[in-house]
Amino acid sequence: MTFSPGLLYGQRAVVVGGTSGIGAATALRLAHFGANVLALGLNASGEHAPVHERIESREFDVTDDAHVRAVLSQEASVHVLVNCAGISRDREEYELEVFEHVLNVNLTSIMRVCSATIPALIRARGSIINVASMFSTFGSADRPAYAASKGGVVQLTKSLAQSYAAAKVRVNAVAPGWIATPLSDNLRRDQAASQKIVDRIPLGDWGEPVDIADTIVFLASPAARYITGVTVPVDGGYLTV
Repeated sequence: MTFSPGLLYGQRAVVVGGTSGIGAATALRLAHFGANVLALGLNASGEHAPVHERIESREFDVTDDAHVRAVLSQEASVHVLVNCAGISRDREEYELEVFEHVLNVNLTSIMRVCSATIPALIRARGSIINVASMFSTFGSADRPAYAASKGGVVQLTKSLAQSYAAAKVRVNAVAPGWIATPLSDNLRRDQAASQKIVDRIPLGDWGEPVDIADTIVFLASPAARYITGVTVPVDGGYLTV
């Protein structure tokens, strides 16, 4: 009965980057299991934003220190924090300004959000789940900042897990593989490129956002109460090849 419909009933969840893609799917999944969810991100009223009676979507700029503190300081207690904000700029990332912006959004924002939320997490003995990537494991000639930032997410997850353990706050990460999201639409429409990807995936297809969301629910649940500091790959076996 661990994953009963009321698994997270009465809990407060904050999903940063929760207004599209994996973040939106995660917000919906957390709400499905009973959590009251604050989905923070861009285009909070856009077509990809999650819609559910237990979800409030709000505009959020992860790069603005004062804004982040102002929004998150209002939370009395947070049981689940998901850091899912992320961008990729492909070969533009070789421009230093773009490189630094990608790191700010993908990596520094996690530290910014966690620092602002940790008092509420401590009060709830909550759980943090960060979204890394398969690019945490190997480099990318096209996405140097993205790969560097996602590698940093894994190491930051381990460091925060050690730091917050005494307060009984767990910190873990998921590393998605090739997932069908708005961010990957153009690549999936390129049939030749998409088929090359699928040919390497042992399970034979792109993943769906809910595949990541379900793993996040597990890591946030009592079933994972003795798990902290790990990164779980959810990639259809892509990294095994």
